[in-house]
Amino acid sequence: MIEFDRISITLGGRPVLTGVSASVREGEVFCIIGKSGVGKSVMIKQLVGLLQPDSGSIRFEGDEVTAMDERRLAGLRRRCGMVFQQATLFDSMTCVDNVALPIRKHLGLPPHRARERALGYLARVGVEHLAYRDPSTLGPGLRKLVAIARTMTMEPRAILYDEPTTGLDPLAARKFDALVTGPLTEEGVTQVVVSHDVRSIFDIGGRVLMLHEGGVRFLGTVQELANSADPVVRGFITGDPGKEEQ
Repeated sequence: MIEFDRISITLGGRPVLTGVSASVREGEVFCIIGKSGVGKSVMIKQLVGLLQPDSGSIRFEGDEVTAMDERRLAGLRRRCGMVFQQATLFDSMTCVDNVALPIRKHLGLPPHRARERALGYLARVGVEHLAYRDPSTLGPGLRKLVAIARTMTMEPRAILYDEPTTGLDPLAARKFDALVTGPLTEEGVTQVVVSHDVRSIFDIGGRVLMLHEGGVRFLGTVQELANSADPVVRGFITGDPGKEEQ
């Protein structure tokens, strides 16, 4: 469904990714891990055209992303939604109106009809009881669930998450994990998760890509990740940098 083919990109004069290749299968949960600054977020931003690689190819359902103009990228972003680290909700609107906004924009529905649909999406992520709250009154975990509901309004074929559990308390993080492995997986949505949260990776991940020093250090299942003897991989999943030197 998603293909990264020998992607290279330099930012601020520093090579970030060098010849990275990976594929994401339809309907799977695919995690991208690695140290801060290694290029995890850069990978998914390239997928939706927010950054352009210096070389290489990126395809989504067979369409070449790097060749798309802004009009085609807008269509891609409806098929491939992205949830940013910050929930990017409008605090001047209630949660239901935040979720209803793209429905009104893209389907041209009147406000009351758009809200009815938005309530359904909030219910799918388990936060319909927050519909008429202002986002500013919510913690970061609940804000992210509302942002996911908003992303779902376009019925995307894939959803990209950039550090979705960063800043969340353990309960909120587990709610996110349950959403990914529950309703969204059951609906066949392809999900790509950029994360530092080792517990979350093992709870939700089907396959995992680890980036290190500009390239692919590991690509395999979470079981293979857990059993890896690579000192760099072991150091990351145990949180013990000394293991990288063994």
